[in-house]
This record gives sequence, structure tokens and C-alpha cells, in this order.
Amino acid sequence: MKTTIATILALGAALPAMPAYAQSNPALPGTDANGDTIVVTATRSGDAIPTDLLGASVTVIDAQALEQRQTRVLSDALRDVPGVDVSRTGAIGGQTQIRIRGAEANQTMVLVDGIEVSDPSTGEFDFGTILADPAARMEVLRGQQSSLYGSDAIGGVINYITGTGAEAPGVSLRAEGGSMGTVDGAARVAGVKGDLDYAFTGTALHTRGYPTAEGGSRDVGADQVGASGKAIWTVAPNFHITAVGRYNYSDADTDDADASGVTVDSPGTHYHYRGIYGLVRGQLDLLDGRFTNALTAQIADTKRTDYDVADTYSPREGQPIDATYGTHGRRLKGSYEGAFHFGTDDIKQVATVAVDAKRESERTTITQYGAFLGWRHTTNVGLVGEYDLTVHDRLAIGASVRHDWNNRFGDPTTYRVQASYKLDTGTRVHAAVGSGVKDPSFSELFDYYAGIYIGNPNLKPEKSHGWEAGVEQAFLDRHITIDATYFDNRLKDEITTTYNAAGEQTSVNLPGHTRQRGVEVSAAARLGDGWRIDAAYTYLHAPQSLDVLVGTVETQALRRAKNTASLNLGWAPPHQRFSANLGVRYNGAQNDEFFGTYPGSLVRLHGYTLVNMDATYNLTDKVQIFGRVENQLGEHYEDVYTFATPRRAGYGGVRVNF
Repeated sequence: MKTTIATILALGAALPAMPAYAQSNPALPGTDANGDTIVVTATRSGDAIPTDLLGASVTVIDAQALEQRQTRVLSDALRDVPGVDVSRTGAIGGQTQIRIRGAEANQTMVLVDGIEVSDPSTGEFDFGTILADPAARMEVLRGQQSSLYGSDAIGGVINYITGTGAEAPGVSLRAEGGSMGTVDGAARVAGVKGDLDYAFTGTALHTRGYPTAEGGSRDVGADQVGASGKAIWTVAPNFHITAVGRYNYSDADTDDADASGVTVDSPGTHYHYRGIYGLVRGQLDLLDGRFTNALTAQIADTKRTDYDVADTYSPREGQPIDATYGTHGRRLKGSYEGAFHFGTDDIKQVATVAVDAKRESERTTITQYGAFLGWRHTTNVGLVGEYDLTVHDRLAIGASVRHDWNNRFGDPTTYRVQASYKLDTGTRVHAAVGSGVKDPSFSELFDYYAGIYIGNPNLKPEKSHGWEAGVEQAFLDRHITIDATYFDNRLKDEITTTYNAAGEQTSVNLPGHTRQRGVEVSAAARLGDGWRIDAAYTYLHAPQSLDVLVGTVETQALRRAKNTASLNLGWAPPHQRFSANLGVRYNGAQNDEFFGTYPGSLVRLHGYTLVNMDATYNLTDKVQIFGRVENQLGEHYEDVYTFATPRRAGYGGVRVNF
């Protein structure tokens, strides 16, 4: 009897009843013991999976690539990922949206060190509010992933992961300056001391900017700060506690449109953004590591306020006189994940169960439109089951299913099945099929702008089903890999904005479905003498029906080019002082909408090619100087209609490592 009671108590401690919400394990590295690339985003088991055993499509931009390309604006690196479209409204700090495989920007789950960071008000993450950290990496998992992560993961999942102290120990300092009055820097302190792995990073950027209004003279600049910390405490060989914290701040200028809808100089207009994020994760391994249990709690708290000094309305008491609009969002999450590993060295099996819970809250803090100023809430509980099978490290099969209970919307069930098989010829075939869901955001449900926009509380979640299949060919013991993948997705109950009889806009669910399909091709080569080549190409067919001035038209979806491509050619020879990288990014012609008419007008944005050149020289083992030229060809282009983009720009600086 005593033994039975002890067993029950042990299981009770290992399997806590508190429900929680999912995320990947932020403590795992980006490579295995052999140096092969692994990902932590593609499973709820908490394990890292080699990329050549995944049926789903995934791209990893590792710390070496981000550093070699001298990435400062994080979204720029995503232009090198197949299937991804990036659009930024004007200068650094402008709203930056990421679309995967033709999906909308709010249909992509974004994680930072396992924390979901989207703004609860809008349901999407603005990549214009985050700077790139040293020693970090990105995993971009494409295709429907709602069976793992719930709402939002229709297009895929982007997980930005900062490095641990063991991965990149030491102290590093970086300072640089350049065009448009830009000054930025970073500092990182990391290492391992006893049972504690720690890493702390700070980044800052100031830029005077440039005129984003065509023909304008007002410089649109930004001040941004980021700070993050990660600590991993090994309490016992089988018990680890991970803590993550992050702070993002942006004070960025913006430009408005005039009565004709054209972007014009708008002195004084700007926004403040503040994001605070935190995560604590405890993992207990039992049965010699075969049974892992993880309990996680996290928070995301975001505030955004828009300002316009030319505005003369009388705001609520205590608010700045020039503040025109503001929101405050908060997300509380927890998760329990339990994974049982069984089988043999040749036939490995993992069965995973996860219980998720989250509470999202939002309120309008400042308004001149008479909107409701109180809090609104949505709660969700989800149950996940997952099974993964690997045979002789050659065949990998995975399946997952999830059911959600939501207090505001329906209770969807989503699934995903994937498989990968490696032949002796170096050929790998892979495929996946699955479903996704996206709940309407608070802004779509409840926003109110008198005479302009009325939210629709009767909106239904968007639903997606899709599949993909591809072939990867490896050469020279996987030093060279080429992959081609076809994907086909169908979106139902798509949410769009329409005009009512009074000329006000509102959000509605469209009847029928839309289809997004295309081909992604990627190539990677790691050759002798420090040569590194990464290339990508995407063809996307994403038709969309638009009600515009001339009537209803069927055309390619807005801000999604049919053709995009990138090439990065890096050279970092071992034991040499000099290294360099050449980056070429092509964005084909795309559509946008001009809102100077009622209804809007369809406009065409020309394709463009950006050429960037980077170089680094090691003065000593600890001191480097570096420089880069962005938009070497001086391309004149637009990501968003009537917003100018930066021309040729040069930067240089110094890095010190201790």
C-alpha cells in the first residue's frame, strides 16, 4: 500500500493537473552533436528534430548566416526564406508584415524564445518593432501547424531563438554608424557557471531616416531598444528550469495620407510601442529520460499609442494632448507537455500529450471615435495528441491532432500528418497534409471609428486545409542539398473588409474558399575554404477577388508577388582575417490597393532587385571591423503603395569579443 501511494504521488508530481499552453523548448541548441541542423518548432514533445527527418518544409537561418549578412533589421533576413513575402510601410520602425505561402500576415504564428508575441489587439506581430540580436537564429516552419499551436498557425510558424551561454560564451560589444544618421549597437554577456547557463543581450538603434513621402522632405526616423535574457538552471541531471525575459521599445515616426490618399509629410506623427515578454519553463525527465514532463508559464504585454501633434480633439483626462489612438493587449499562457519515448535504437517512437490554456485581453486606451474603453477577454483550452515514428533514421512519420474549446468561437479540431523517407541515392521525399484555424482579432470584432469602421462581433474563425510534397537531393555527403516542394492550400471563411451602405468599412467572412498554391525551391552548399551558398525561389499563385473602383476583379492577392528569389554567397576562409558576403534579393511585381478612391483602386508595384555587400576584417583575435552597402544598385521601389523605400546606404563599425 505504501508503495502504491508513493507511486501515485510521484506520478502526480510528474503530471501536474494545471492546464497550459504550447511552445517549443527555448533551451535546445540549433545543431546536434554532429553539427547537423535541428529544429525545435516542429513538435510538441520538446525534442529537437533533424531537418532531414521532417515531412514539413522548414528553413533555418542560423546565427552564422545572420552575422555574416550583418542583419540588423530582422525582417530583412526573412526575404531569404522560400514562400515568404515581406512588406514594410516606409522606413525602419514602419509596420512590417510577413506573409507565408500566400496567407495573410495575421495567419502566421510568431514565437520569440517560445513566447507568442503577436499583439492581442490586432492578432499579428509587427516585425518593425524588433531588432536582431547577436548569436540568434530563426526557424521558419511552413504549412498549417494549428494541430500543434492552435489559432494563427495557418501559413506557418516563425520561431526566433536567442543563443544560450554554452552556444556562444563570452562578452561581445558592437557599435556602428552610417547613412541616414544611423547609429546602432549591441552588447552580449553569456556563459556557463556551474549549473547555470546564462545569456543577456541589449540592442539599440537610432536613425534620422529619410522622406517616405514621394517628393517629401520630412525625414522619418526611429529610436528602438531591445533587451533580452535567458537562463537555464540545471537543478539536477533530470530537472531543468529555463527563464526568458524580453523588452522591446520603439518610438518611430510615421506619415499619413492626404485627402487624395497619397502619403505626405506629416510633421509630429509617430507611435510608441512597448512589449514585455516572459517565460518560465520547468522540465523533469523520468525513467532514464524516456518520460519528459514540461510545465511552462508565459506572458506577453503590449502597448501601442499613436500620436499626431496637429490633432486638436480633447482626449481623456491624463492622456497626452497629441495622442490619437492607443491599445493595450495582454496574453497569459501556460502549458503542460508530456512525452514518452519508447522503442529501440533502430525504431524510435514518441507519444506526446499536451494540455494548453490561454487568456487574451485587450482594451482601447485612447480614442477620438467613441470606442468602448474597457477590457475584453477570450479564453481557450486545447488538447494535443502527437505520435512520431523514426525507422533506421531513414523513415520518419508523424501525426498530430488538436481540439480546442473557446469561450467566444466554435471548438475546432485540427490535424497534421507528415512523412519523410531517405533513399540510398541521397534522395529524400517528404510530404505533409494538415488543417489550420485563425480566430478573429479583437480589432476585427470590436474596433470602432465613427464614420470610418465598425467591427463585426459575429465573425467566424478562418479555416485552412492544405498539403505539400517535395523532393530533396543531397550531394557530397550532404554538403550540397537542393529541394523542390509543391504546396496547395484552401482557405475558407476568409475575413476581409468591405463597405456598407453608409460608406463605412466593416469586416465580414467571405463565402466559398480561396486557393493558394505554388512551388518552393531552395539550395544550400557548404564547401571547402569557407564557401557558403544559400539560394531560394518561390512561385506563388494566390488569386483574390477585390471590390475596387472598376468593379469586382480577380487578381493576385495584395502584396504577394508571384515570383521571389534570393541568393547569398558567403566566403569565410578558416584561419584568414577577411570574410565577405554578397546578397541578392529579387521581389517580382505585385498588387496593392490605393485608398484615395471609394472603393479603392488596384495598383501595380514594379518588381525590384536588391544587392547587398558585406565584409569583415579581423584586426586581432578579439577585434573586428566591418562594413556593408545595402541596395548597391540604388533601386527605386515600393513595398507599400506611395511609401518610398531607402536608396543606397553604407554602414561600418567595430566589434570586440572578450
